[in-house]
Amino acid sequence: MARSRRRGSTSDEERSALQTRRRFARRQWRRRWLAWKYVVSALLLLVLVVGGLVTVYFSDALAVDGVEVAGATTLSDDDVRDAARVPLGEPLARVDLDLVRQRVEGLAVVRSVEVSRQWPHEVLITVEERTPVAVVEVAGKVRALDEDGVVFGTFTKVPKGLPRVQTTATTSGEALREAARVVAALPEQLATRVDHVTVASVDAITLQLRSGIEVRWGSSSQSEEKARVLDKLVLQEATTYYDVSVPGNPTLN
Repeated sequence: MARSRRRGSTSDEERSALQTRRRFARRQWRRRWLAWKYVVSALLLLVLVVGGLVTVYFSDALAVDGVEVAGATTLSDDDVRDAARVPLGEPLARVDLDLVRQRVEGLAVVRSVEVSRQWPHEVLITVEERTPVAVVEVAGKVRALDEDGVVFGTFTKVPKGLPRVQTTATTSGEALREAARVVAALPEQLATRVDHVTVASVDAITLQLRSGIEVRWGSSSQSEEKARVLDKLVLQEATTYYDVSVPGNPTLN
């Protein structure tokens, strides 16, 4: 009986020791797994990041297959696309948007351009075209003039509603820009009555109205006040020459 109890006691001890070893092994495994879990997670994240970068920057999965154009009216969409020269088939992320913008800005009629990526496969080009405020004759051709004094486009004849800007051989680029600013600043009621604008210098700009009235305007400064003074003078004094270049001290003949 004593031997039987000893054998039973030994068996219990062995089972207890085995369970202890198993618990220890599990704890060891958990500690090892906790240590390796962060390594494995970091490796998986690295694989995902590298895979994403390769997909975005080097694969055909996100390549350019089209160019959308917005805002063009005088220009056709194809005109803009031809100027932009967006590389079709190149990964969208690698397209040089600044270079595309510079190419489109090279078109004379374009005032400003915005270029953006339209994921997953397109480039969007938004164009703001120049708006003519007058026309000017350059080398025998009628050209459009915008409010910034930029000459662009060609007309076969003067469009209705646009005044002509007459220059001389000595008219500077700054004087032409100032004339454009004068025309752009005119109230619509007065602008429609202007036949042409004569530019001698930056501060010697004259309006010739369709009625035959000549108005010495000066520069573009205080244009709103000059227009109000001119309107009052025309109502009060019937003459053919007005000088509102100094609106606080107008003269007439």
